[in-house]
Amino acid sequence: MKIIILGAGQVGGSLAEHLASEANDITVVDTDGERLRDLGDRLDIRTVQGRGSLPTILRQAGADDADMLVAVTSSDETNMVACQVAHTLFHTPTKIARVREAAYLTKTELFDNEAIPVDVLISPEQVVTNYIKRLIQHPGALQVIDFAEGKAQLVAVRAYYGGPLVGQQLRQLREHMPNVETRVAAIFRRDRPILPQGDTVIEADDEVFFIAARANIRAVMSEMRRLDETYKRIVIAGGGQIGERLAEAIESRYQVKIIEMNPARCRHLSDTLDSTVVLQGSASDRDLLLEENIADADIFLALTNDDEANIMSSLLAKRLGAKKVMTIINNPAYVDLIQGGDIDIAISPQLATIGTLLAHVRRGDIVSVHSLRRGAAEAIEAIAHGDAKSSKVIGKAIENIGLPPGTTIGAIIRDEEVIIAHDDTVIQTGDHVILFLVDKKHIRDVEKLFHVGLSFF
Repeated sequence: MKIIILGAGQVGGSLAEHLASEANDITVVDTDGERLRDLGDRLDIRTVQGRGSLPTILRQAGADDADMLVAVTSSDETNMVACQVAHTLFHTPTKIARVREAAYLTKTELFDNEAIPVDVLISPEQVVTNYIKRLIQHPGALQVIDFAEGKAQLVAVRAYYGGPLVGQQLRQLREHMPNVETRVAAIFRRDRPILPQGDTVIEADDEVFFIAARANIRAVMSEMRRLDETYKRIVIAGGGQIGERLAEAIESRYQVKIIEMNPARCRHLSDTLDSTVVLQGSASDRDLLLEENIADADIFLALTNDDEANIMSSLLAKRLGAKKVMTIINNPAYVDLIQGGDIDIAISPQLATIGTLLAHVRRGDIVSVHSLRRGAAEAIEAIAHGDAKSSKVIGKAIENIGLPPGTTIGAIIRDEEVIIAHDDTVIQTGDHVILFLVDKKHIRDVEKLFHVGLSFF
């Protein structure tokens, strides 16, 4: 596939890295020559220096025969204009734009071929807000991913000493919970992935990824670790777009406070939010945190754009008694360094956004793609189409499907039913199939499995 990526920042660069390793023809456009040289030295891609919204630059990047334009520059307006130019002059089939400003996103009539021709809108702030909201709804989870509109969920937890399953084989999960269907999809032990088998023994400190129907998630979590109590009091550091959206989404169910430095932004938040308490000040101000009884907070969320400020305020809040701290980290290199110590969960907006983008870039009937453990593995939701003659998967039991190495099928969602996969489970047309890959170089092979037609036989 021939793809033009506008913007060589963290999202554009990460996307190029993912796609270049999968034998796509990638061209990255940016005004920053140094950033392009760095990408070009590391990856097998073309680079073009210039403004991505200009027709001359797009033509130079190969827009005449490109299959897809992904506009992820830091400017909403540049991204939208680039999609318009690509549609009008080059008839680019698929156009994806990152748009951050909520005022644009609320006007859905803006984005169609009669107005601004954007096929897929990506809002990083909304993606991250939804991600954090799911973590709040599942106390104790390290990662929560929805499949098939939330009918099934994949949850990561850290196994603790004293958990009922710690020190036991996975096959005993069924004995512990005879009425609950679940499957352990992946285990990360000392930063290395383990493909789980029936005789795999869960150790304390393992990160365990399991999939189950939404209604069964809490029961399965209780087998791995002691359950955290439901959260009540939440403190948010940073009243930017993510902080505001999150407070708006949860303030009806939780006691929420926002700490924000900017007086004008504080006034806006006070006018916009209903029951959230807005405090002007620094989240790194020890006296302010003590005055607001930070020790009573169930979660402290550091959601500013400044990684260092987020890390320092989170460490201070934890030291002063906050039960759990979650921190946004914009530099992906920091994420693994800080998660799991005093900071319970580090959230990478780039990785969350990349998953959303990849779902629209993959071939075959791929509905969604999610990075597990900050990109160490992937979970993919694919739809099986066709019949036994035109599909490599339909009508076959899972044990007879030629899955690529390091790939497992965790669950199948059929209409409203969540079916945990077993060797004799037969895939039917219309099934949503949830797959896990510990080796991303086999993604293309998974895509081919779900293509309809005779071209791969």
